[in-house]
Amino acid sequence: MSTALVTGANRGIGLELCKALLARGNEVVAVCRTASDALKRTAARVESSVDVTADESLVALSRRLRDVRIDTLIANAGILHEDELQTLDFDSVRAQLEVNALGPLRTVKHLLPTLAQGAKIGLITSRMGSIGDNTSGGYYGYRMSKAALNAAGVSLAHDLRPRAIAVAILHPGFVRTAMTGGQGALDPGEAASLLLQRLDALTLLTSGSFWHANGERLPW
Repeated sequence: MSTALVTGANRGIGLELCKALLARGNEVVAVCRTASDALKRTAARVESSVDVTADESLVALSRRLRDVRIDTLIANAGILHEDELQTLDFDSVRAQLEVNALGPLRTVKHLLPTLAQGAKIGLITSRMGSIGDNTSGGYYGYRMSKAALNAAGVSLAHDLRPRAIAVAILHPGFVRTAMTGGQGALDPGEAASLLLQRLDALTLLTSGSFWHANGERLPW
């Protein structure tokens, strides 16, 4: 049976990814800082109190999962702060870089021993990290953190190719979640379904590519 691990699993897209994966018959390891009641009601193995910005927290998680082989790792945990040039808070920018860019990289690094040969990694990023698609400015911390994650994803695709591990860099779309204040074009369940379609289609030939969940190739 295939095993998937999802970070940021307590709500929104992460929770819906867990539900969809369970419905497909996967074993699911749901990683979060605090487990929601909705997550606790699923059949997932819940690993709470995990901080993706702390190496020691992820090292401890890796130890707990030492007997698990992960076939799909989805790095979904992320934060968004609205920031403008005139009122820029550099602590906010740093926090977004820590969670959105370094968090997924830390997660992959520390969980490498648990990744199966031929595993797949999905990095949930945003088209707001696309330099070529930036037509409105602002959101400095979020844009910078997602651009950095995109760059890390390409490097991971190269470095993990010898283990036949493919990496997808994925924009979920404009999804109605707490992060977007309930605004958006898709419900989290719809976004989760589309994201899993992209992971299903992922191969070593497409590893390191930047995709919209709807299948559109996105500009860097």
